[in-house]
Amino acid sequence: MAEGYFLAGRGTDSVNFDYFFRKNPFGGGFTIFAGLQDLFEMIEDFRFNSEAIDFLHKRGFHSSFLDYLKDFKFKGTLHAPQEGEVVFPNEPTITVEGNIIEAQLLETLLLNTINYQSLIATKANRLRHSAGDRGVMEFGMRRAQGWAVIHGSRAAVIGGVDSTSNVLSAYLYGLESSGTQAHSWIQSFKDEITAFRVYAETRPKNCVLLVDTYHTLNSGVPNAIVVAKEMEKKGERLSGIRLDSGDLAYLSKKARIMLDDAGLRGVKIIASNQLDEYIIKSLIDQGAKIDAFGVGTSLITGREDGALDGVYKLSQVNQRPTIKLSEDVYKLTLPGKKKIVRYYNGENKLYADAIVLAEENLSEIDTIYHPQYADKKSDVSGLKSEVLVSKVFENGKVLAPKKEVREISEYRKYRVSQLSEEHKRFEFPHIYKVGLSDALIKLREKLLADIKKKK
Repeated sequence: MAEGYFLAGRGTDSVNFDYFFRKNPFGGGFTIFAGLQDLFEMIEDFRFNSEAIDFLHKRGFHSSFLDYLKDFKFKGTLHAPQEGEVVFPNEPTITVEGNIIEAQLLETLLLNTINYQSLIATKANRLRHSAGDRGVMEFGMRRAQGWAVIHGSRAAVIGGVDSTSNVLSAYLYGLESSGTQAHSWIQSFKDEITAFRVYAETRPKNCVLLVDTYHTLNSGVPNAIVVAKEMEKKGERLSGIRLDSGDLAYLSKKARIMLDDAGLRGVKIIASNQLDEYIIKSLIDQGAKIDAFGVGTSLITGREDGALDGVYKLSQVNQRPTIKLSEDVYKLTLPGKKKIVRYYNGENKLYADAIVLAEENLSEIDTIYHPQYADKKSDVSGLKSEVLVSKVFENGKVLAPKKEVREISEYRKYRVSQLSEEHKRFEFPHIYKVGLSDALIKLREKLLADIKKKK
């Protein structure tokens, strides 16, 4: 695509691309926007070195285009919300402006980064919602799709989990790392009690014992109690036990009684084993005595969806608005350069978002319209409003302030708290209002009419 534009002499054409997704993942009511800072770093490092040029030469790319790539650097402009923001389908979440070649080259990198991290952050937020104040740890590295786990662990913490078992991600992003012993550790010793004792000796701080290798209630928990008492005599403390199989609700209740009867009320119970937001909610509803959850496969792979359907669509060329038609009305794109406006009700809760043309004055917008059904509209006059997107990257430089992952997560927490409860439920969440301005609708109708005339 980029070579074609170059050889056609269109390298100076200015364009506007919109990144948006068409539906929330997991049947939820909203999506957590994540991946922006990683995208910035990759854009800054986006170069074609001599090895890359040689590879492309062998693949048949034109020498004049390869000469262009030798000095390539993305100098376009990005508009986007803050990372950790709550966003909704069909909103132009990221706007990319630049020449047609650089904007085209950015497409796959942007989609790969933002789609995956937003998916995982949204899944993690659902787990946080289910777990409430209980701990949640990301345990997914062994089940992830290769190196995606590095970004996945970061996105999981943005979405609300407390820590990750992925030490590399913890190192790269300043995350809290956590984990427990494996079954193989216990199996490698002559008996369970010896395995526990040696582990406690080598790791007296943050010691968590895995109690289900042989028999949770008859062996694992009793042996953990023995070791906990031995640790207390040394001035140390057992941090917790982990349940990784069986009826977690039943076993946690029994284990809690056994620990409490032994005077070990401070020992936490951690559960793992194919957990997701629904299982966690069910365990809590059953009164399970679980203090923290380790979630692996379902979190890091974004199960059941596995992908966010974000797309990257052209909306303007050389100041000329463009539109993509489709037999499916929901795939009809929105033309022109746009911005997102968020409206709040009197209780400072999120009320509605509007997609409007970039040049529109907010004070002149009093009504927003359903994207497909013009008779459905909402009065937004007098409501508090803000433009959700701002310029975050321009001419090779990041304009948005760099934030720690925990800071981004706190912003996500605040924004989610501004959503009404009906938008947060897992089953049939209330659909959040996202409307169009009258000016945008009229522009869309004009372009559709122009296309019909040309047929």
